[in-house]
Amino acid sequence: MTVADPGQAGCPLPRTETERVLLGHGSGGQLMAELIDGVIVSELGCAGPLEDAAVVDVNGTDLVFSTDSFVVTPRFFPGGDIGALAVHGTVNDLAMRGARPLALSLAYVLEEGLPLTELRAVTASVAAAAAACGVRVVTGDTKVVDRGAADGMYITTTGIGVRLPGATPSAIRGTPGDVVLVSGPIGAHGTAVLCARGDLGFEAEIRSDTQPLHDLVTVLVDVCGPGLHALRDPTRGGLASALNELATASRIGIEIEESAVPVPTLVASACELLGLDPLHVANEGCLVALVAADAADAALTAMRSVPAGAAARRIGHVTEGPSGRVTTRTPIGATRILDMLVGEQLPRIC
Repeated sequence: MTVADPGQAGCPLPRTETERVLLGHGSGGQLMAELIDGVIVSELGCAGPLEDAAVVDVNGTDLVFSTDSFVVTPRFFPGGDIGALAVHGTVNDLAMRGARPLALSLAYVLEEGLPLTELRAVTASVAAAAAACGVRVVTGDTKVVDRGAADGMYITTTGIGVRLPGATPSAIRGTPGDVVLVSGPIGAHGTAVLCARGDLGFEAEIRSDTQPLHDLVTVLVDVCGPGLHALRDPTRGGLASALNELATASRIGIEIEESAVPVPTLVASACELLGLDPLHVANEGCLVALVAADAADAALTAMRSVPAGAAARRIGHVTEGPSGRVTTRTPIGATRILDMLVGEQLPRIC
């Protein structure tokens, strides 16, 4: 549908839908940023940068607090399931603020007709993942909705943790001259979930990278201290969106080398076949760090000493600007702007 001024000749302008939630509002990209800033944050009156978790001072102790919901389909996929994903996702959000996780809440929204065998399997996975992370599930809630009112199962987890001594990472602390590090290969989670849906016409042995990152953050804090400026968990919207969020919050520029970004061969092939950019594909087991230049070598060595960071790489650096701009140098030496994801690339992947 188009609209035009009846008193003027010319081509009509396309009509843009602005007053309904779209699938793309959950992408982790530009539409989601607009929804959060323009509706949610403005109505709540929140101040400050949007972080992976909030730091709350309680009688002189920095508690870190985060909550997340998980709606992935299918609920079981190569390398993980919705239960383990819920634990890892919340633990990792706490870790991005330099916290050691302490406890989780677990809330289920269940659709009538869900097999109890599946609920047991998911809950067992939650328990195993929490135990492996050294956290306890201490409270929760369960709701059941009518058949057709939900896609089987949705999970919401909330976590609390305590900030590690000397840990001060924040999205606003990126500084010109910082080195950009990524802890491991990107793009595996989104492509693994997409392939598991079975509607692509091909099979690929791609496994999700879902895993906890708090031990990796601990060694980074130990070697970098205040030189660990910023951390981000590049989930929805992928590495590109995470870098753009950091650049915007810190009012810096970021430049990366495309050839330095670790993309597994199978992931690259699947993305090329599907017309996807691996830099926009979701991850659940890697982080991006902005580290002071004089701490970068030690940080990289420390990351590689932990299984979750064994394939860590230096992929770029922070510049003076333009503020909020992320660029990438291609293998042929050209430079292109790396924007946040526009619209919805892979729905229901976390």
